[in-house]
Amino acid sequence: MPDTADEELGYEEARDELVEVVRRLETGGTTLEESLALWERGEHLADLCQTWLDGAAERLARATDDPDEADEADE
Repeated sequence: MPDTADEELGYEEARDELVEVVRRLETGGTTLEESLALWERGEHLADLCQTWLDGAAERLARATDDPDEADEADE
C-alpha cells in the first residue's frame, strides 16, 4: 500500500524510482514475492508519472488556448 509521502513525489523523483524498479525487475535475482511487490510499486509510480504528465498537458493546453488539446488531455 503506497504511503502518503508518495503523493508528494515530484515527476522526476517518481520517474527515477520507476527506472530503478524496472532495472531491478529486469536484473532478476529476486523472490516471487519481492518481484510482485516491485511490480506493484512500479504500477503505482507509473500512475503518478501519468498524473503529472496529464496535468502538464492540460496546463499547456490552457496556456495556449487550444480547446482541442484540452479535450484530448481529459481522455
